[in-house]
Amino acid sequence: MTPADDAQSPTPASDRWALRRMRHDIRRRDCVVETVERLSPGMLRLVFRSPDLTDFPSASPDDHVKLMIPGPGGETIMRDYTPRAFDRTAGRLVIDFAVHDAGPATAWALAAKVGDTLVIGGPRGSTLLPEAVDWLVVIGDETALPAIGRRVEESPEGLTISGLAIVETQADVQTFETPAAWSPHWVLRDQVDVDDAAALIARLDEVIPKAGEGFFWVAAEARVARALRAHLIEVRGVDPRRIKAAGYWIRGAEGAHEPIE
Repeated sequence: MTPADDAQSPTPASDRWALRRMRHDIRRRDCVVETVERLSPGMLRLVFRSPDLTDFPSASPDDHVKLMIPGPGGETIMRDYTPRAFDRTAGRLVIDFAVHDAGPATAWALAAKVGDTLVIGGPRGSTLLPEAVDWLVVIGDETALPAIGRRVEESPEGLTISGLAIVETQADVQTFETPAAWSPHWVLRDQVDVDDAAALIARLDEVIPKAGEGFFWVAAEARVARALRAHLIEVRGVDPRRIKAAGYWIRGAEGAHEPIE
C-alpha cells in the first residue's frame, strides 16, 4: 500500500510543535468489499475496492473517513474509521474494525461478505504531526491500532518510535514492519487488575526516551485519553504543545468521539 502524497500544501508551522492542517475535497465513494480477514480475536480487516479510490486523499495516519452504514429503518448511520492503508493505483482501501464493542458499524463489518457494497465519505482533512522531533511516542487501545500501525509502517528510517498499546490478550498483539526504529510495548488486560488509564500510566517509563524532546500521540476511550494527557502534563511536565490526544470512543455513548485538550 502506498503512503499519502497529497498535492495540497499544509498550513505553515509557526513553531517547532505546531500541528499542520490540510483540507480535502469531500467525496462519497461507492466501494465493494474485496476481502474479509480476521486479524485477531479483537480485530477484523476489510479491504474495499472502487475506481473512485484512485484520487483518495489521506496525508496523515490518523485521518478518518465516514462509513455510511444502512440502518434497520432505511436510515443511514455514519461512523468514523481510520484508513489503515490505501493504494490509489489499485483503487483499494483497508479498514480495520475493533470488534470488542459491536455498534452498527462493527455489526455490519462482522456480517460483511465479499461483494457487499458500502458508501465511504471523506476524509475531510488531515492533521500532520511535527516533523523535527527527536522521537515519537504513540499510546492507545484497540481503536487506535489502525492509526498506530499505519503511522509506524509509513515512518522513515531514522525516526525513533515507541509504542504503548493495551489489548485483551496476547492473541490481539499485532506486528508492524517499518524502516523506523520501532519499539512496541503491549499491556494485556488479562494480566492486569486496574483500568486502562492506570495500566498505561504504570508503563510509561518503558516508552519515554530519557534524552531529547519528542511528541506524544494518544488515542483511546475519552476518559483514558484525558487521564493520560493530564498525567503527561501535570506529573511529567510535558509541554501541552507536544501532545495530540483524542477520545476515539466514549463509554456509554454510541458513535461518539472527541479531541482532548
